[in-house]
Amino acid sequence: MNAWASPAFWWRVAIVLVVLWGLVAGERRLAYFTTQSNVIVFAYFAGALYWMARRGTAAAPAPVLRGGVTTWILTTMVVSHVLLNHFENPIPGLFVADPTDELANRAIFAMHYVVPLMVLVDWVAFGPHRVVRWRDAAWWLAYPAAYGLVFLWRALALPEVPDRFPYPFLDTDALGAFGSLLEMLRVVAYIAVLGVLVMALDRLAWWVGERLRRVRRGAEASA
Repeated sequence: MNAWASPAFWWRVAIVLVVLWGLVAGERRLAYFTTQSNVIVFAYFAGALYWMARRGTAAAPAPVLRGGVTTWILTTMVVSHVLLNHFENPIPGLFVADPTDELANRAIFAMHYVVPLMVLVDWVAFGPHRVVRWRDAAWWLAYPAAYGLVFLWRALALPEVPDRFPYPFLDTDALGAFGSLLEMLRVVAYIAVLGVLVMALDRLAWWVGERLRRVRRGAEASA
């Protein structure tokens, strides 16, 4: 199969281009989960494109990792929109008078909304489906939990470090170490729910695909 002819290949090219633009269009700090998750998306899909071209396949590699990448970038969107911005509409920020602010806002919008939704579409629309087991989703919690624990330790051990509190739920000065840990566990619980939804969408996409294939085979048989 010629991977270059598949819609999946060009959709993933678009993901790589959008996330790259979002990363370079403004100042990005690796202390933020937003930056890290977008870098992971870029690395995974750039690698997937290389894999597809070399193997001549439309299927993305490493399905378990792919599910994790999808869950982590959706975490970026949900945490930003719900916990940090409290459901505030981000659209007005895309059309402000200052060109510098407008560019920065559009880059952030791309990283917080466009890239996560594009990755979700990729997960649902393109295979392989039903190859990741439900228990594999537990591994998807490892990276966010490690991120929170590392930055919680960092805030306590290195009080002068830049970006000491990248997110309010890691603010040990306001919440205390125990309070920050509880807030971090609450966020991890949200991510667990996201992981279950990602798995459910995978199963739903497989079921819809099977139904469509059966209908197609029935139509061909009766023709």
